Amino acid sequence: MNISNNNYSNIFDLPNELLFIIIKKLNIGDVIYSLVDVNERFGHLLFDPFYIQNLNITLMTMKSFCHRTFSIHEQVLSNICENILPSIHDQVKQLAIEQHSIERILTHNYSQLYSLLLVNFKEEILFQYLIDYSVLRDLLSQQITHLNIDFQTDEIPKILSKISLDIFIMILSLCQRLIKLNFYQVFSYRNSFLSIYKLPQTSCSYSSLIELKINVATFHDCLRLLNRRFDCLSKLTINVREIKYERKQINNKTKLPKLKYFSLSSFDMIQNFDEYIIPLLHRMINLEELRLFLAVVRVDSTVIDGIELYDQVLVHMSHLNKFVFSINNGVFFENNEIDVPSNEDIQNSFIGREYGEVGSYVHFESSTITGFKQSKDVVMSHVYSLPYQFESFLHLNNSFQGGMFVNVRHLTMTDSYPFEREFFKTISDSFPFIENLTISNLEPQKNKQHSSTLISFPHLNLLNLINAHDDYAEQFLVDTNTHLPCLLDLCITYESLEIVTNNFTNDATRLYCSELKGLHMDKPFVRPKHFDEYFCSLFHLYSFELDHQLYDDKCCSTDRETLYGTFIDEVINMRCLMRGTSKSSCRRIIDKMNLIGQPVDPKYFDLLIDIQRKFQSCQRKVLEMIARKNNDDGTFYIQYVEQMKQDYINDNNKLS
Repeated sequence: MNISNNNYSNIFDLPNELLFIIIKKLNIGDVIYSLVDVNERFGHLLFDPFYIQNLNITLMTMKSFCHRTFSIHEQVLSNICENILPSIHDQVKQLAIEQHSIERILTHNYSQLYSLLLVNFKEEILFQYLIDYSVLRDLLSQQITHLNIDFQTDEIPKILSKISLDIFIMILSLCQRLIKLNFYQVFSYRNSFLSIYKLPQTSCSYSSLIELKINVATFHDCLRLLNRRFDCLSKLTINVREIKYERKQINNKTKLPKLKYFSLSSFDMIQNFDEYIIPLLHRMINLEELRLFLAVVRVDSTVIDGIELYDQVLVHMSHLNKFVFSINNGVFFENNEIDVPSNEDIQNSFIGREYGEVGSYVHFESSTITGFKQSKDVVMSHVYSLPYQFESFLHLNNSFQGGMFVNVRHLTMTDSYPFEREFFKTISDSFPFIENLTISNLEPQKNKQHSSTLISFPHLNLLNLINAHDDYAEQFLVDTNTHLPCLLDLCITYESLEIVTNNFTNDATRLYCSELKGLHMDKPFVRPKHFDEYFCSLFHLYSFELDHQLYDDKCCSTDRETLYGTFIDEVINMRCLMRGTSKSSCRRIIDKMNLIGQPVDPKYFDLLIDIQRKFQSCQRKVLEMIARKNNDDGTFYIQYVEQMKQDYINDNNKLS
């Protein structure tokens, strides 16, 4: 339909079909409050059963990328509760509410309600509601078949507390009719994880649950979940923070014949793909759809390609009809001669094996120092099904050839060769909707000539340059180089920020700095002259090394791990395991201990296990990799244990 200003002078002239489409795109709370009394026609549209049956009484407002509120205005809420809900409560089938309005909204009888979304609840408050609030308990036990849980947290990512595990267990026991449960995968930016270290040993089964979405802390948590009695569970979407070697063994052999859909995601660098992931997939004998989002590290091995995936996965799943994947692979060659596959070789390996269209690229580096050993050569590859369906795209390097990735919101770029300015034009064209960009590259740009082409990232909210050369700060923060109309948060070292802003006086970088809401620095500092004027809209100021915020006059309390986990964990892990960096604490300790080729005292790993929740770094991962590669006789490093224990605690004290 061709609509022009000549045909329709205002909104009242639009046909009902178009008005209904517009209304459905807006927040229902605002729409009801603003339009219900405009005229009789609007009233009929708003109270159409197909519209009000899905009632979302929340409104997300971004104070910064990490700080968002979900409460609607008190006047709007009062009008909805007093004048709207009494007329429509018996028609509502799906309801979304946040913790400040739950008691006012649930005063009505929602006789048709089957789906409930609890948004931005504090763990302890939701736990108390589940114990004491009979209205909520009755809804969950008698009506709700679809439940979505979102916890409030300022730490991204974090390990959820034991209270969250208690909530999870209580929900499974209380919700007798529950079919679908989304436990903390409502918003991808939250990215916090549940540690399932203990589930009740009971003979009862959770017989009604068919679909589960959940974030867990470790691969063992995933196994613990699968080994419980979910008799009808056929669809599992799970995001795992760490997939690493653990000394305790958990059953990973029992078949899972009920499972029809399985989605496994992890940002971790996985060193145990063949030992953990492949046996798990072999348990799913009746799987019909598989989604894998993984990053795999290997030593003296082959690159993961279509032949390996077919032989190790597809031939064991006779019922599989859909396989969606994104697999990054880094192979270090220490002892063997290298035969680097070309991208054409990778592409050919997928032909004739029912994969559909596949994208790939291969990146080779010679004589690279990894975080654990001198490696002769490193091959980086990335294979992914097309069209690309995941929200994240990790470890992109200069071998990337472009494409169209409209679903991607989170992108990380990592290379030991510089990213030139023209390459960012390819990135902006290929990823038009990214909101979160991390650049890990310490090499200066070679081509610094100003281009007349303005590169645009129109949706970018968060930019992480904590492990990037100063040139990339200039590339993005100078408004004549890059267009960033939605930038809210910047993560950067103090030295880089001081240089690119010319000690907070540079007019070329003033525009974006003046609009920042969150600034995340590598260390504490005394705010110099012109700082407050330069960052005049700043709402949150953080230091990674502190356990408190620096901008107390405008901020609520938080924790340094808010952005340590988001920005440092994935970036430094990548550099240490894939390339190495002299700046990381794990590298200093490894150099000091001269670990290579020597057994590692198991007492040191007991220490790592004890305090690993405080310091999620590649230090532990690298050391565990060394331990697995060497014969550990438990003798050589006894003399180092106390010294290393103190070093390790000192490192943690800087971060906690």
